[in-house]
Amino acid sequence: MPVEPNGFYHFNALQQISYFAVVFLLAPIAMISGMSMSPAIENRFHWLPKLFGNRQGARSVHFLVMLAYLAFIVIHVAMVVATGLTRNMNHITVNTDNPVSHTGLYIGLGIILFTIAFGFLAHWISWQRPRSLQYTEAAINGTLWLNTINKFKPKLYYKEKDISPYFWVNGKMPVSEEWRKLAANKFLDFKLSVGGRVEKPVELSLDELKELGLEQNITMHHCIQGWSGIAEWGGLSIRSLIELVKPHKSVTTVVFYSFGEGLYGGTYYDTHTLDNCLKPESILAWEMNYQALPEKYGAPLRVRIENQLGYKMVKWIRKIEFLDTHEHIGKGFGGKNEDDEFFDLLADT
Repeated sequence: MPVEPNGFYHFNALQQISYFAVVFLLAPIAMISGMSMSPAIENRFHWLPKLFGNRQGARSVHFLVMLAYLAFIVIHVAMVVATGLTRNMNHITVNTDNPVSHTGLYIGLGIILFTIAFGFLAHWISWQRPRSLQYTEAAINGTLWLNTINKFKPKLYYKEKDISPYFWVNGKMPVSEEWRKLAANKFLDFKLSVGGRVEKPVELSLDELKELGLEQNITMHHCIQGWSGIAEWGGLSIRSLIELVKPHKSVTTVVFYSFGEGLYGGTYYDTHTLDNCLKPESILAWEMNYQALPEKYGAPLRVRIENQLGYKMVKWIRKIEFLDTHEHIGKGFGGKNEDDEFFDLLADT
């Protein structure tokens, strides 16, 4: 307990240290550790997660910072109550040292009740008006990300020695008879169809794709579920494919269709901006860790766009289409997850 209970005139040493820590230590650590988990930032500024050891270390620190905030709040509120609630609430809300007036207390209770009500409102909107929330989120966060971290270009950093000994498997394997027959024949009969708003639509076998060139990158995969893994991916640079088919100048979106199905049925697909497909390390991969891409990881082809989260890396690709906008495909939100589960169009943070 403070020797002088009236903190309106003087904060004691522990108060000053705790406030300093919250403002100048916890806040920046929370921001930096949070940014260290962004694929767009991590793949451009590889040194940032190293401040915490690695990306998973940054996740742990981020969580510990949250616990530190909670501990501060509990102690702070307890001290406000124990040293004179009415007087302290006047200090906090109306900047007066009045031990009798309840004005500050009423204002504080009003703020607390408003915060609780807003929480219930946010919950109701999330469940009852998810599409409206998706539009709002896209207008705010989507626009912010598009004009900031989405502009970062990935840089190669990892070496063969960094490849993870185990790489998690997720996603629902294709069940279509077409894919099963192709897989049974090692995809020798597979033809990738590339069309849409292009001057030169093509159909290419795996061998024909391989003749166009091989790019090999060792990168970190960032899953939306929280795990990460490092692997080598080899395949055709999407830039080379774009140069081959020559999209019209109005094209902004590239659609990747999968042999797999969405969680709620229907063909699984996702989109990327043309700009992201032109970034370094963006490839159509037929190789993983210097071997043919295994079926469970997306054979015959999967896309790698390294400034995005893993769910945007469509597996089991069967067709690619170039469009003027993502609004012309599916329900118009840019992907199967975006259509049915209200995901973000961009997934770089």
